Amino acid sequence: MSIQAIRILGIDPGLRNTGWGVVDTLGSRLSFVACGSVHSDGKLTLADRLRQLHEQLAEVIHAHQPDECAVEETFVNKDARATLKLGHARGIALLAPAQAGLSVAEYAPNLVKKTIVGAGHAEKDQIHMMVRVLLPRCDPQSADAADALAVALTHAQHRGARALEAAVLARAR
Repeated sequence: MSIQAIRILGIDPGLRNTGWGVVDTLGSRLSFVACGSVHSDGKLTLADRLRQLHEQLAEVIHAHQPDECAVEETFVNKDARATLKLGHARGIALLAPAQAGLSVAEYAPNLVKKTIVGAGHAEKDQIHMMVRVLLPRCDPQSADAADALAVALTHAQHRGARALEAAVLARAR
């Protein structure tokens, strides 16, 4: 019996730049597949910018054929307007993989940091360094791509626990 790797797409949502990263996991072994960012044109209407993000994420999903997806939850800041716009982009980050039939997990930023670095309040530089340690072949060209790889790695680490929790809840019903 052959065990197949699970391909995970991690997404770090943003209205201007949405990072994406793809990793394969087989047991505890992790392999870098690809990463990058999709972008929207700030001169367009919000609806057109969201359409751009959706189309580009759909292309990433089609090109890399992930089995599962993980999206970082929105970090709420003092600027309610900016948080709302980020929420719209995050909605696209949830919608595109769901439309492709993928299960989508969500992770809080502090959990991503704690999983990757070991501290929930790690700096971005620490996260990016650890992503490169965990995936030596990766070379993210943007902070958004590195963050998306961190989200994918977090899902790889926690997906077994999530599956067990879902099974226990299903039995309880």
